Amino acid sequence: MSRKPSVLFVCVHNAGRSQMAAAFLTTLSKGAIEVRSAGSQPADKVNPAAVDAMAELGIDMSAEIPKVLTTEAVKESDVVITMGCGDECPYFPGKRYEDWVLEDPAGKGVDSVRPIRDEIKGRVEALIASLVPAS
Repeated sequence: MSRKPSVLFVCVHNAGRSQMAAAFLTTLSKGAIEVRSAGSQPADKVNPAAVDAMAELGIDMSAEIPKVLTTEAVKESDVVITMGCGDECPYFPGKRYEDWVLEDPAGKGVDSVRPIRDEIKGRVEALIASLVPAS
């Protein structure tokens, strides 16, 4: 079976944590993993401090827009990672669910977002190692 694994990152506003996680996974997996992100109550735009913090590492999130969480997105994903959205994510048997407890970057400046960004990067690297066999 050569189908790519797929991951969905979910947080409330899809404006900070889930966007950073999706951007890291897209970049670091080099296309080996299908990536989605969504929010239970999406914001109007991605958090500018999150965009700036990611730009410092050469990852451009400036064109990203928050997306609403759909049942279809959950159904189409092998792994669903929630970040502070509680029980708002639909549950389907056979999926791998993880809840990443991370500080919310909403309303914080880039100096406060950097440690959150760095923690997300470490978690994404571990996620990749668990989903993609070493070549």
